[in-house]
Amino acid sequence: MAIGLIIIGDEILSGKRVDQHFPKVVQLLAARGLQLGWAEYLGDDPARITAALKRSFASGDIVFSCGGIGATPDDHTRQAAADALGLPLVLHEQGKQNIQQRILQMGREAGQAVDLDSAENLHRLKMAEFAEGAALIPNPYNNVAGFALGTHYFVPGFPVMAWPMIEWVLDTHYADLFNREPRAEHGVLVYEAAESALTPLMVALEAQYPRIKVFSLPSVGDANTRRHIELGVKGEPGQAAEAYAQMCAELDSLKVEYARL
Repeated sequence: MAIGLIIIGDEILSGKRVDQHFPKVVQLLAARGLQLGWAEYLGDDPARITAALKRSFASGDIVFSCGGIGATPDDHTRQAAADALGLPLVLHEQGKQNIQQRILQMGREAGQAVDLDSAENLHRLKMAEFAEGAALIPNPYNNVAGFALGTHYFVPGFPVMAWPMIEWVLDTHYADLFNREPRAEHGVLVYEAAESALTPLMVALEAQYPRIKVFSLPSVGDANTRRHIELGVKGEPGQAAEAYAQMCAELDSLKVEYARL
């Protein structure tokens, strides 16, 4: 079971807004000893969102979806999630009550009378229409809940709401997964070497140490840094330490210049 992230919104793909969810979710997971397995960006296209959710529901992965759960015409995620599962949209009673409580609170704060049956306030209840059987994800910012379907968790696009909601899901449902697999990472900067010359070493290390991965991040350099490759190993601490020691020994035998990180 991997952990996936879906980020929805034309404003991200057009560049009107810079996505903040990806780095934050990586950070939230890392703090709990977890790692993101995949991520996908989608525009406000109902068919594409539905197709992506069909795939992810079938995968069995833990998936966080950010954006598109409001009540404006460009919010399609609630309907797409229902369509992906072949379920009807229904008004969630507790979700409805949460929204109405928020409407009343806003009225009190503004010193205005509130008509819960006004067209505007009835339209707001669409934010509580979820696929049949959905569970609520509490929203500490304004009490307008997100929703969960199986191992999929749908939260707003606003970071101030989405991030604490994702933390709540992790801490409430997946604490048993935290720090289950200790990980270590070791690396060096290899200067003025061709990546192709290091590939046999990388292949050999992964073959010998099945619980580690080798990473290679080349850089062409700039005015302040020479051309280099960040080369390293990550994974199970014991094997990572052994693989790193062997990697450095092999680099010495190749007589390439490197600096330990």
